[in-house]
Amino acid sequence: MRRIVTHVPIRPFRRPRPLGAALCCVLLLARAAEARVMPAAGYTPPDDTPSIKVGATIFTDFTYVNKPTTKDADGHVINPSSFNVARSYINVTGNISHIVAFRITPDIVRETSTSSAAGGSLVFRIKYAFLQINLDDWLPKGSWIRLGIQQTPFLDFEEGVYRYRWQGTLFAEREGFLSSSDAAVSFHGAFPGKYGDFHVGFYNGEGYSKSETNDQKALMIRGTFRPLPMHPFLRGLRLTGFYVADHSVKNAERTRAIFNTMFEHKYINVGFDYMSTNDQTSATRTSVRSTGWSVFATPKFGEGFEAVLRHDAFTPDDTQTAQVRHRNIIGLAYWFPKLGSASAALMFDVDTRTFTNISSPTDQKLFVHGLIAF
Repeated sequence: MRRIVTHVPIRPFRRPRPLGAALCCVLLLARAAEARVMPAAGYTPPDDTPSIKVGATIFTDFTYVNKPTTKDADGHVINPSSFNVARSYINVTGNISHIVAFRITPDIVRETSTSSAAGGSLVFRIKYAFLQINLDDWLPKGSWIRLGIQQTPFLDFEEGVYRYRWQGTLFAEREGFLSSSDAAVSFHGAFPGKYGDFHVGFYNGEGYSKSETNDQKALMIRGTFRPLPMHPFLRGLRLTGFYVADHSVKNAERTRAIFNTMFEHKYINVGFDYMSTNDQTSATRTSVRSTGWSVFATPKFGEGFEAVLRHDAFTPDDTQTAQVRHRNIIGLAYWFPKLGSASAALMFDVDTRTFTNISSPTDQKLFVHGLIAF
């Protein structure tokens, strides 16, 4: 039997090229992952639908000056009185996605310039206008970066507990040392386990109502610690430090330091501020240091009624420690039943300023305040 042998040529073995092999592996792994990986049960993807909301805030009041009296144009002794709109905001907020958000808020102000055609009129200006980048996808919830005219770190934080800005500004702002808003870039972060948060940023330092005057920027930093965030009673306790490092001009310091402690409870909110400041208007002039403190309590009586008790004490110059300005605020507020995020309230209050070793008369005003916010 004849055997037929077929010769098959044997090709030499070629080692696969590294780049081609790597690409093949990546493609195979990607197809396998696509086929096998499924979203976790109950997973809800972030809502990236663009949205916009419009709200409003109104502070209105009737003011009666009890002390001191003055004289009208005909020389009659009078107690001045007036109906006022202290604040009027239109809040426009929105989201481009769950990462990008924004806010625009015009603010009303009385034009006091006698040379302006709008002198005496109420005019609008920008109070807030900022872009916010939410970092919740990568950092603890509540982390973000803001760029634009925005809240300063301390006042906005304290007003979350002391909710009576519609009666008047907080201690540091009322004495002229802080502004509630300024142009800046800032970062807000949260500590793990609800133990607190921090907010740091570089601000112009002049406040939102003034333009930047030079190349000096204000570093503002606030850190808040909640020692017992899970305790049924003491979880509302907060300890806060706040510092501003700024300069009026080069080599002329302008600093503010505040220690704050607050306690928030369903029956009462209380707070205490101690402030120390240093102001040097020029490198060739002596610094003026001042100190002061403020304490407030807002007991809640139920059925929407709440009291406001506050005392401020401020020494304008630490070289004259006997000179002190005092402010006492006593008020009774009624908060109308809340519907969603809207708030409405009325308050009667007495605001009295007295002076120790300062040649100024007692200043006492009686108010009926109103608030609308939604």
